[in-house]
Amino acid sequence: MVITPARRAWWEIAIVLGLSVGASAVYSLVSLTDRLTSGVPLSDQSASLNQSRSEREWLDFTYQFLGIFFELFVVALALYLLWTASASGAARIGLTFAEPGRDVRRGVVLFLAIGIPGIAFYLIGRLVGITVGIETSPLDTHWWTVPILIFSALRAALVEEVIVIGYLFTRLRERGWSDWTIILSTALLRGSYHLYQGIGPFFGNVAMGIVFGWCYRRWGRVMPLVVAHLLLDVVSFVGYPLAVGLFPEFFAVPR
Repeated sequence: MVITPARRAWWEIAIVLGLSVGASAVYSLVSLTDRLTSGVPLSDQSASLNQSRSEREWLDFTYQFLGIFFELFVVALALYLLWTASASGAARIGLTFAEPGRDVRRGVVLFLAIGIPGIAFYLIGRLVGITVGIETSPLDTHWWTVPILIFSALRAALVEEVIVIGYLFTRLRERGWSDWTIILSTALLRGSYHLYQGIGPFFGNVAMGIVFGWCYRRWGRVMPLVVAHLLLDVVSFVGYPLAVGLFPEFFAVPR
């Protein structure tokens, strides 16, 4: 059977998504179905991120580090597939340090624009019962806990922004999709792999995806999005204990 360039491109997209956020979207949909059919209200359920993987400290650290490290290979794969004779994959999507000051400024602005409404959206979702309680950093406290949480935040930022924005925008544009079709499609994808957190986070992440997609269309660089996403997750992961102390009723996890 002859594989046309168009068919080959779609197979490539399917493989990259199947190794990353596409698989997460399927698992999230199954998880949401489980939650909705369990007979327990979403507001009484919980989801934990960055969970401990061993009671022995050195093994916990090893599992945490290796799990994050090997997940970054799908980012390397996406960048490799985007590589051309004239430019590296990173250069094509703006994942470079060519404009550090501008990238950081834009990233901080995005962080503030997304982060503050995001917290409010989470709290409202908990109040109306469409968002589960989320534990972002249930790891035991060790000397390596904060560095691992930051590494995990970096992993999430790179996987999501490089693949969902940089890689998919490039490949779908090559397939003739319009920018706004891509923005809305990738935003829905972003929301879908957060469904395990409930219905509220789905809509919140769709909104975030639209904003990030529009910014990428305007700037042509993924780096500011990575900076913003990294800041969002670092604050979420590392600042979780502080948030629990300030708003215990919203972060309470059923036992």
